[in-house]
Amino acid sequence: MKRLLLTAAILLTACSNGSSETIETVEVESQPVATTQAVEAPMMLADAIAHPRRADDAARDRFRNPQATLDFFDIAPGQTVAEIWPGWYTQILAPYLADNDGTYVAVLFPDGVSDRIDDRNAAFKEKFSEEAGYGTLGYGSFSKDTGLSLADNSVDTILTFRNVHNWMSGGYAEDAFAEFARALKPGGMLGIVEHRLPETQTQDPSGSTGYVQESYMKALAAEAGLEFVESSEVNANSLDTADHPMGVWTLPPRSRTPDEGSAEANGFDAELYLNIGESDRATLKFRKPAE
Repeated sequence: MKRLLLTAAILLTACSNGSSETIETVEVESQPVATTQAVEAPMMLADAIAHPRRADDAARDRFRNPQATLDFFDIAPGQTVAEIWPGWYTQILAPYLADNDGTYVAVLFPDGVSDRIDDRNAAFKEKFSEEAGYGTLGYGSFSKDTGLSLADNSVDTILTFRNVHNWMSGGYAEDAFAEFARALKPGGMLGIVEHRLPETQTQDPSGSTGYVQESYMKALAAEAGLEFVESSEVNANSLDTADHPMGVWTLPPRSRTPDEGSAEANGFDAELYLNIGESDRATLKFRKPAE
């Protein structure tokens, strides 16, 4: 700490015959000069959504509505958020949570299932590395044979996008919901987006068309001990009738076409399905009861 010499002049005035002046030198300690440093504001979801690294993904935002969907699922700073079989939303959630004292947990297929799965997992980890600007991700695994690797009561939110029909097809949808309920903290949320089958149509228990009724998903959640909170129409598409020749995969982004010479190929109009756009989707939120 520097010291400054402050010279103070004290004027002593005589009552009657003039004045005298005494100069007194006082040593005082200087105070540090306050400096203003710019503090970078934490990342908002809108910042993560608008980031240039999402240039290839952003074309689907009009169908997937990431801002409104994640707002509906109450994604917020400081949370531990696990996504089951992730990908498209990782571009948003991983950097956002890393910058807001949270943790993004990517729940992949377990290694060792096949060379294809191992290669895909390795590519995912390379793409979404800290060096690439995504922060430090947590990792877990989930499959029919291994279950969910996350610890009991360990995550605030579990998200899954268009996967329920896969678990139905594999015959383990009930087990999947039970595993999610186990891993959620008391009061934690399960957020689901899934291709929606109208209640007036017949639900195939194997999910062969890719479409699932809201009532079916609510029943699965209730069986696992999860409470239904609310639904949102943010991902609805009234043009989708859910009765296409190749199921939901007839629509974008897959845009599957029938084999030449097949019954489905007769009169098939690919442009019709492109004009429908992506599927009508249920967006559902469930809560694990607080203890």
